[in-house]
Amino acid sequence: MAKTYLLSRTLDPILGVFTGLLAFHLNETNPRSAPLPGHTLRELVAWKWTQSKELRQQRDREDEGDWERVTRELGVAEGERK
Repeated sequence: MAKTYLLSRTLDPILGVFTGLLAFHLNETNPRSAPLPGHTLRELVAWKWTQSKELRQQRDREDEGDWERVTRELGVAEGERK
């Protein structure tokens, strides 16, 4: 069975992506359907990015403490490292 295309093999996916992005933009900016302040995609991504950054920093601080504990257990002094 032959595949059918609306415009062409390459333009159909481009049209689909463009239509989706346009619909998303209109949904975010339309006063009737706009999300509440603080619930736009940009704000939610920034919030999640900040949250994951804090978790990474906390994990790094814990890992540094573990590294110091391991070196102390092995008896490696700061001056002995090469």
